[in-house]
Amino acid sequence: MTGAQRALLVGGFLINVGTFAVYPYLAVLLRERLGVGMAQVGMILGVATLAQFASAPFTAALAERVGLKRSLSLATGLYCLGALAYLGGVGEPALMVLGLFVSCGAGALYSPAYRGYLVHAATAEQRPRLVSAGSAAGNLGIAVGPVAGALFLHEPALLFTLSTALYALLGIGHGFLRAERPVEDGSTVEPFRRVLHGLAVVPFTVTVVTHYLYMQFYQYLSTFTDGRLATATYGLIMMGYSLGLAVFQPLLASWVGRTRYAVAMVLGFSCMAAGMAAIAGGRPAGVAAGAVVMSLGNAVLFLKNDLEALARSGRSATVTFGQQRLAVGVGSLLSGAIGGAAYGMFERADLLAGFWLAVAAQCLLLPPPVPRGQGAGVAGFS
Repeated sequence: MTGAQRALLVGGFLINVGTFAVYPYLAVLLRERLGVGMAQVGMILGVATLAQFASAPFTAALAERVGLKRSLSLATGLYCLGALAYLGGVGEPALMVLGLFVSCGAGALYSPAYRGYLVHAATAEQRPRLVSAGSAAGNLGIAVGPVAGALFLHEPALLFTLSTALYALLGIGHGFLRAERPVEDGSTVEPFRRVLHGLAVVPFTVTVVTHYLYMQFYQYLSTFTDGRLATATYGLIMMGYSLGLAVFQPLLASWVGRTRYAVAMVLGFSCMAAGMAAIAGGRPAGVAAGAVVMSLGNAVLFLKNDLEALARSGRSATVTFGQQRLAVGVGSLLSGAIGGAAYGMFERADLLAGFWLAVAAQCLLLPPPVPRGQGAGVAGFS
């Protein structure tokens, strides 16, 4: 791993610390500042998140054109502007909404450029380690960010001032990154209207299913545990989930890279099913155990989906990662639309344990079959 790659891993960690110090608490802050109901707040958050994921193929194509280092620097500058808008939003609520959309735009550009820079010019054997390291750094930031944000939740002006300073320093640091070297891999830069050209259909579909199922855990667990678990216990469990991803992915990277796609899917989705079933009991030990098993299953699926997309796509790594981000957005949208309606139905029937068991059943029934001979691991990257 080069010095520039190591520096970028630190940057990816700190970017997510700054982002997730704010994002988990935006619903509360927006409700307080705008004086609107949760339905309106949810709509604002949903539209911003969808815009971030849906635009990823286009921002990835933009990064491919202007250069990865320049894109990383531009995205960090947008993060800084978003934090400044949040800071202004303490007194002017509309600026807080603007800050949310600017920050989502920054994330849409930063994510594919970050992953593309890490694997730029890497060999097939190096990709699992680099992709897993990038994800681990990001997940570690996701685990630390909410804890840092909780310290300043009741002082939002200080929180946004510190996040602005962090992004300003990161902007300077990204400016010292080494520009990527041109790679002659036969790929061409195509018009924006062809951003989905060369899409790896199987890993795209599996990624949609993965995030449709996973986001039901992420979106509805807090509501389910309200009154069942102490808030601090829930926070520790979710932090443990993110730390589990950060630990499991690097440890399993070599194995995930070598194994066939079908085998990785069986392990990953089986762990997700077991985790959802454990959560159904609603007891702290069961929820904690479910989160640990979920982190293991998702560590395998998240990494293998990206590696398979890189192996099967006819586009550059940066554009491929953008296409994968779109799949994440589609899965998240389905989770909100279908999962939310299902949760409400089970809640009205006073059978919320049945919701988690139903999701567990979907983990076993929904994953698509992988065509025989197309589930290769690293050997199929050439």
